[in-house]
Amino acid sequence: MTDETSPEQVAEITAFVDIQAPPPADRATALFLFGTNQAPPAEIAAERYHAGLAPLIIVTGGVNRHSGIVEGRTFQRQLMDRGIPEGVIRCEDRSANTWQNVEFSLAHLHEALQVGLTITTVSKWYHRRTVHILKTLLHDIGAFYAIGWEPIYAGKPVTRANWPSIPDGRRRVLREWEEVFRRVADGRLATLERVNGTWS
Repeated sequence: MTDETSPEQVAEITAFVDIQAPPPADRATALFLFGTNQAPPAEIAAERYHAGLAPLIIVTGGVNRHSGIVEGRTFQRQLMDRGIPEGVIRCEDRSANTWQNVEFSLAHLHEALQVGLTITTVSKWYHRRTVHILKTLLHDIGAFYAIGWEPIYAGKPVTRANWPSIPDGRRRVLREWEEVFRRVADGRLATLERVNGTWS
């Protein structure tokens, strides 16, 4: 896509990639944190846990290629530092990409479903691959929720409003839009729609 993206195209792309489908305010769910070296997912999880809304938290991520941290273990420490008992947390710390975040966490995800918890994903707001990969690898997930957060690149938050004007944001959002369309079309990702406030 060129720099001459129309306002209508920007709105269409933003709506498509935006994962946001939060659970009802009073509904407890299992949280699934996709790997990253940024802290907002842990902050979201801690807030929900202390509100009684996150009885199980699954954290993911192996070695981050930029910072060298082990993302899953870093999340685990951040959560425990915020007063969350270790027994609430399940940690996946070997994955190298979004697909493996889910693949290597399937036992934890099945645990959540077996105790009757619906899943809520926590990832960058535009990272639509997360919800498709979850459905692709966890066929029996049923309807699930998603909470999106705004990442910071080069000192600037990438938001739903400003992504076209931030080079790092523009590149990432357009790539997400193009890749999800392509992978769903060729069958590598499951088809998914937002219906009545859930992904299904």
